[in-house]
Amino acid sequence: MTTLNKNNPPSQAARRPGWPALLLVLATATVLPGCVALLMGGAMVGTAISVADRRTSGAQLEDQAIELKALSRVSDASGNRGHVSVTSYNRSALLTGEAASDKDKAAIEQAVSGIENLRSVVNELAVMGASSMTSRASDTLITSKVKATLLEAKDIHGNTIKVVTERGTVYLMGIVTEREAGRAVELTRAVSGVGKVVRVFELISEAELAQLRPPSTKK
Repeated sequence: MTTLNKNNPPSQAARRPGWPALLLVLATATVLPGCVALLMGGAMVGTAISVADRRTSGAQLEDQAIELKALSRVSDASGNRGHVSVTSYNRSALLTGEAASDKDKAAIEQAVSGIENLRSVVNELAVMGASSMTSRASDTLITSKVKATLLEAKDIHGNTIKVVTERGTVYLMGIVTEREAGRAVELTRAVSGVGKVVRVFELISEAELAQLRPPSTKK
C-alpha cells in the first residue's frame, strides 16, 4: 500500500484465460491494508512477491508499479493536502484516507485513473481533515488483528486476502469465491475495533478456484 501524507512527505500481466470480467463488490457491513510499503523520504520500499497470492508474479509486480506511479500523481493532484493511501490489487486501485475538499477528491481519482494498465479505481476517500497519528496507529493494530484472524481460520486461505484499514473501516481485497468473501467478512466483523467492513473483491467460481490451486493440492 502506498501512502501519501503531508505530515510524512513523499495492481498485472494478462489475466489467466477464462477468468470472468472484474467484479468489484462494495458491500458495506456495519458492525454493532503484502502491499508495497513506502515510508515517504525513501526509508523503505517492499517488493517481495508472495507465492501464496492468487495473482501471478507479474500481476503482483505490476500492482507495485501502479502504487509507485500513483504516488507522484496524487501529490500533483492534491498538493500534498490531506492523507491519501493507494492500494492496487490485480490492477484495481483502492483510494482511502482523507481529501481536503471534494475538488481534491475528484482530482485525485482522475489523476490515478490515468495510470497505464489500471483497470478501475474505487474511490473511498473521505472529505475531511487528515486523520491523527493515534487514529492511524489504531488502524495499523486493527489490520494486524484482522490478518491474524484470517490466517488462523481453517476454512479460508487468509494469506490471499489484502487488508486495508482507515478510521476503523476495514477494506478486504482479493480474488475469492463468494463463500470465501462471506466468511472473510464474518471473521473481520468479530475483530475488536472494527467499525465497518467493505468488500472490494474480484469474485470467481469454485471451479475457477480449483484451477488456481497448485497440482499437488488438487484432489
